[in-house]
Amino acid sequence: MSTPILICDDSGFARRQMARSLPDGWDVDISFAENGEQALALIREGKGDVVFLDLNMPVMDGYQTMEAIRQQDLPCLVVVVSGDVQSQAREKMLALGALDFIRKPIDNEKLSHILASYGIYSGEKHASGTRLQKVQHESGNAQPNAQTSIEDQLDACREMVNIAMGRAGENLAALLGEFIDLPIPNVNLIESNELSMAIAEINRSDSVSAVSKGFISEGISGEALVIFNDTNSQNIVELLKYPPSASSDKLALEALMDVSNILIGACLNGLSEQLNVAFSHTHPVLLGQHQGLSTLLSDNVQRWGKLMAIEIGYAIKSKDIAFDLLLLFPGDAMNHIYARLFDDGLVTQDQESL
Repeated sequence: MSTPILICDDSGFARRQMARSLPDGWDVDISFAENGEQALALIREGKGDVVFLDLNMPVMDGYQTMEAIRQQDLPCLVVVVSGDVQSQAREKMLALGALDFIRKPIDNEKLSHILASYGIYSGEKHASGTRLQKVQHESGNAQPNAQTSIEDQLDACREMVNIAMGRAGENLAALLGEFIDLPIPNVNLIESNELSMAIAEINRSDSVSAVSKGFISEGISGEALVIFNDTNSQNIVELLKYPPSASSDKLALEALMDVSNILIGACLNGLSEQLNVAFSHTHPVLLGQHQGLSTLLSDNVQRWGKLMAIEIGYAIKSKDIAFDLLLLFPGDAMNHIYARLFDDGLVTQDQESL
């Protein structure tokens, strides 16, 4: 008898990757959900005996979904699959009743081991020796048999950055000893002269500080910027527990550089691993302190016409701290990134059968 499997993730790319990661020969019926609200409805319909649940989603995130599953005593086993691998995220989800927690990108061998250890999958292949996945419901926009669209490519880039973002959040949480709230990355194709206006909608402060770091590899280059609202600087200094000997301005600058190096370095390492490239980094550059946003950006984005802008808004809500990491790529870099996702096996033509 087929096992009803539900994959809940806001990314169509991630949903298909999760489906491809299930053990070969496992007799399953797969359903898909874009958010927790859809997932709960499908679980009630009996389409989610086993649920693979993402954390960062719109409408209803993984934490809210897990709480609802527990409160309503819904009959399902939940395995969290997320790019957010902070210890506090893992502990919270396990406390809410999740069986286990798997880091993205998925290690197929580890997934099979986890499923076997809980008696969900015996490891025995069906007599046919083939994957017996019957897709019952796919609620994503990206259709595997359709010609690749810009939206499909943006979705794949968003999921790639989501994984790298989680790595950076984990490192920052370890440094600061605080839980880092991670958003859904905002990915857009825009003209370079539109960037200042777009960022102004994100960070409305009249006074910001920013650090920039360039990176380049074969066919893929870009610039990473960390933008701080100046009202946050003292709170960050206190979290980092610097010796109080230096001046407040010097400590604020040191905090700015340290946090920027951690965020940018961890995020680029996460991208490197997924794309199987080695980025060469420039030294971090302080673009300016206590200035208007347009002043900081004017000399750094005009060299590209169209660009892919990825905004990640990190926050430490308990300390009223927020700052943005921007990854800026020339417009044609998205094609190179998407091609590498295919070439390196993160996406395979076999997915088109799902």
